[in-house]
Amino acid sequence: MKLGIVIYSNDLDTVFNAFRLGVFSLRKGDTVKVFLLAKEVESEILDNNQFKVSEQIQSFVDANGEIFACGTCLEIRKSGSLNMCPMSTLEDLYLIIEESDKVLTF
Repeated sequence: MKLGIVIYSNDLDTVFNAFRLGVFSLRKGDTVKVFLLAKEVESEILDNNQFKVSEQIQSFVDANGEIFACGTCLEIRKSGSLNMCPMSTLEDLYLIIEESDKVLTF
């Protein structure tokens, strides 16, 4: 299955579990692409003692998941590209939606 995951929340629990699902799906043999939108482009700095979001992101990348980040959202927050994903466009988001069998939003 080709799974598209759009994450727009910066809630630690939500982001952590979205990436957990992505890792689980990849290990099942699925293709998974994540698009970070709005507040979620801050995900690399979302960590606390209970939710190690950066570790889940690294596990996702290590399992061959792909991550894209909204360039406009990064620019609004005066950020550059994130370490684990390229600065992307709405066209990239559209292509993820178009090619996916299922799209989930968090």
